[in-house]
Amino acid sequence: MKFRQAAAVVAILAFPITARAQSTPNDKAEASEDTAPPATLTVSGSAAIASDYRFRGVSQSDQEMAVQGGITVAHESGLYAGAWGSNLAGWGTFGGANMELDLIGGYKAALAANATLDVGLTWYMYPGGADKTDFAEPYVKLAGTTGPATLTAGAAYAPKQQALGKWYNTGTDAANGVYNSPGDKDDNLYLWGDGALALAGTPITAKAHVGHSWGQDGLGPNATAVTPTGAYWDWSLGTDATYKNLTFNVSYIDTDISNREATYLRPSFSKGQDRAGNIAGGTVVVSLTADF
Repeated sequence: MKFRQAAAVVAILAFPITARAQSTPNDKAEASEDTAPPATLTVSGSAAIASDYRFRGVSQSDQEMAVQGGITVAHESGLYAGAWGSNLAGWGTFGGANMELDLIGGYKAALAANATLDVGLTWYMYPGGADKTDFAEPYVKLAGTTGPATLTAGAAYAPKQQALGKWYNTGTDAANGVYNSPGDKDDNLYLWGDGALALAGTPITAKAHVGHSWGQDGLGPNATAVTPTGAYWDWSLGTDATYKNLTFNVSYIDTDISNREATYLRPSFSKGQDRAGNIAGGTVVVSLTADF
């Protein structure tokens, strides 16, 4: 399932409202308030097509193509809200859902000229899926830029929820409908680091990512899990090539989830959910993104 990481419409926004006093002894100050320009909002978005949708290294589209998109509305105060979505298949379908919809809200603040702090929450939704699939995950990110390089460190912690619990011990239990701990709740922690280096005089940016997940081993209420083996690493190396508002990316993505570790999760944790293929194995993913 899902990071995730990674086709959507917009979340409800909440912005601070500054109340004016009913009266003021300074008519000029009052007139100045009345003519002050409205707060600035910025709307941005993207649409993408990818050869695979990988959330923290694990395929959510059954190693097939994915169409994705998102939109964000940001306030000049640093508040922002938005949504992102992708089609799903196989392991990522969460009890029947063929779409992931992430609702996102947070606050971004500049700590210095070249550093920002970003705190927020992602609500992972799976419209049309089985019950107890949605879950919330607060996050914090710290990013810094020096010259052509940008470094980001992040942490995402999802508190105890049924979607993250261990309802089945094995994939065979899930396939046979044998509940081991129905209603179980658990939490999940994900730590990651990203690096990007713009190559001077070119439209190329080299990128790297490493992350580590800690959670409940086993399968959740719909035979999926954020950290199905209890703990694992994911990483990627890639490059972006940009032209105007288009970005072409090629990345190698992998995890340390071995075939042996994945065996007890099958048939759910496999391509086509038929015991074939390791959906957490190394692969090359290509994508094309249009920003607007």
